[in-house]
Amino acid sequence: MAKVPGSADAIRDQFGPHLNFEPAGGWQHESQHAPDKLVKTHCCFCGQQCGIQLKVRDNRVVGFEPWEEFPFNQGMLCPKGVKRYLQSGHPDRLLDPLMRTDAGFRPTTWDEALGTTVRRLRELQAKYGRDAVAVYGGASLTTEKAYLVGKFARVALGTRHIDYNGRLCMVSAGTAYKPAFGADRSPIPWSDIPKAQVLLVIGANVGECAPITTSYIWRCRDRGGQLIVVDPRFTPIARNADLYLPVRPGTDLQLLMGMLHIVLRDGLENRAFIEAHTTGFEAVAESVKPYDPRAVAERTGVPPEAIERAAHMFAKAERAILLHARGLEHHSKGVENCSAAINLCLATGHFGREGSGCAMITGQGNGQGGREHGQKCDQLPGQRSIDDPKAREHVARVWGISPEELPGAGYSAVEIMEAIHRGEIKGLLSICFNPLVSLPDATFTREALERLEFFGVIDFFLSETAQHADVVLAGSLQEEEEGVVCTAEGRVVHIRKAVDPPGNARGDASIFCDLAARLGKGQYFPYREPREIFEELREASRGGIADYYGITYERLDREMGVFWPCPSEDHPGTPRLFEGGVSMHADGKCRFQLTPWRESGDPVDADYPVYLTTGRVVSQYLSGTQTRRIGALVEQYPEPRVEIHPRLAATFDVDTGDLVTVTTRRTELTLPCAVVKTIRPDTVFIPYHWAGDKSANRLTHRTIDPRSKIPEFKVSACRLAKAGQAHAQLPTATGASRV
Repeated sequence: MAKVPGSADAIRDQFGPHLNFEPAGGWQHESQHAPDKLVKTHCCFCGQQCGIQLKVRDNRVVGFEPWEEFPFNQGMLCPKGVKRYLQSGHPDRLLDPLMRTDAGFRPTTWDEALGTTVRRLRELQAKYGRDAVAVYGGASLTTEKAYLVGKFARVALGTRHIDYNGRLCMVSAGTAYKPAFGADRSPIPWSDIPKAQVLLVIGANVGECAPITTSYIWRCRDRGGQLIVVDPRFTPIARNADLYLPVRPGTDLQLLMGMLHIVLRDGLENRAFIEAHTTGFEAVAESVKPYDPRAVAERTGVPPEAIERAAHMFAKAERAILLHARGLEHHSKGVENCSAAINLCLATGHFGREGSGCAMITGQGNGQGGREHGQKCDQLPGQRSIDDPKAREHVARVWGISPEELPGAGYSAVEIMEAIHRGEIKGLLSICFNPLVSLPDATFTREALERLEFFGVIDFFLSETAQHADVVLAGSLQEEEEGVVCTAEGRVVHIRKAVDPPGNARGDASIFCDLAARLGKGQYFPYREPREIFEELREASRGGIADYYGITYERLDREMGVFWPCPSEDHPGTPRLFEGGVSMHADGKCRFQLTPWRESGDPVDADYPVYLTTGRVVSQYLSGTQTRRIGALVEQYPEPRVEIHPRLAATFDVDTGDLVTVTTRRTELTLPCAVVKTIRPDTVFIPYHWAGDKSANRLTHRTIDPRSKIPEFKVSACRLAKAGQAHAQLPTATGASRV
């Protein structure tokens, strides 16, 4: 059973997280010695993938320089980007493969670690069947690795259960965009944002989660553009909004349908665009008739006058863009939320031209590219459906197998954990995924991990999840292997290798190739370097939706990225999708989608009367496996705190610094509170980057969207109580991490 061996304190002492404040060699060494080289590459800490130059000396990353020529960020970086180099050479870095012992972990040889992993996976599949083993991938992996993980699961292991932590990111958006337009990608390049006359930002804490996007919004404002922000929290970007709509958690769909109701009631729709470029309008128009502003105001908490004004501002603009992120997508009706956003853009004709459209803001490092090429449970490379016979035939041919050998669709990430918990899945191989922190209902996740008969992990730090592993295979950081990623705007960029993995750690791709060889499938994994994987990926994606065939490493360097689809080497790439309102469906039409309302999976009631919503802070990244080890980032926001409005705080007689117990239908958590005016009075907020007794995901619930399978992180029901004495170590609000 995969319980944490030995004591938790001993594990933390040995593997961290410890705080690192200095580059490899220290500041004095850094100041006295010039780097050996500067390597142009990209930041690993969000889906924007800002350009950065890493300073390398003695095979170690020791600092950075801005990369001002890279067009997306032009040298700008957020706090995480500035400090990202401190994870290289970190004292917690795994330098050897590890084997579990009764007292903890011991370093071992690669032969023993790989041999044990293969033997145990084989034993479980022989005893319980191929699907008794599952594979978890990561959305921060390069696209080559993501492709390799999907192929490894389906060809080397023959299991259908392969999914990834991008399931916790923008998958609701992708699930909505595909039926509407035929492709899952932001339709616009970010260079369109400054050209809009109105920006509607809904459920996107841009200032903290996608900081460089803020500069595009400011450029829009500088050109006279107007800004509407919709969020339960008055986020940093809202400070300069023309109109702020403080929507109640879980009611975004009502708001968007109410806005469309007003557009149609007042004749502000673009009939010419609707008739020429869409289908399904009449049914959607009929569906929004009950959503008059006063009824919507009652459900959303947004004044009816503000809803009217927002609808008119958006519809009357010549050019308007709607930006959304996890605040709209992390719901059990996340797909409907995104479809309602799309419907509003289609009805007003804000689509398919410069300065107009809708776009999702990707959160994870390779959230876009990581799901395009095969580690998503229902997709094959090129965004091909795994249920499409022609897609199966194409990919099987590229892989050198028969279509019948390809498994069908498997479970999503949350469903895999559910299957582990009920004993259906017995073994798990995971890379760069920390579900104990990032999945909802952490107690349930811990119980599931403890029921595994074998758990293998590939990672570069020993995350809280990896502490449950039987075998840990020391893998690589982004800068230690070459590859590509796809940014939030759909631009494929080149990740250059800067250094070799330290100690006995290895490149992730070579680990998978060795595992495949030991499983007797080495002939399908002959790659000596990532470039060879990419060449196969190009062919596997050829003719698909996400067509990379015309993209080469040399083009990416020369052109500073190429937007897909790019079907040939003389194709310029496609920065703006659906130009002229022409979708990728066979008839070229965009599809309106019906968006029926349904209640949250964890509704508030008399016992749990307060909304709990969770999210990110600017100084931390996802489950914190990397950023909770960087001292300067932890100092900005050392631990989670409960944001609470003064009116709600007064009912419990609490002030900033007091400890508050937050109780949901799962469990309770006691944290220091911060009394702020930047949140609705019926809502509290907790960031989710921490583990154990600081984990916000101990409180969240496992309800998922039935189509996208995304958990409903953004709304849980809770109650509050004052707890104990004031917390002595309440962090001081600093910089851009606070509103």
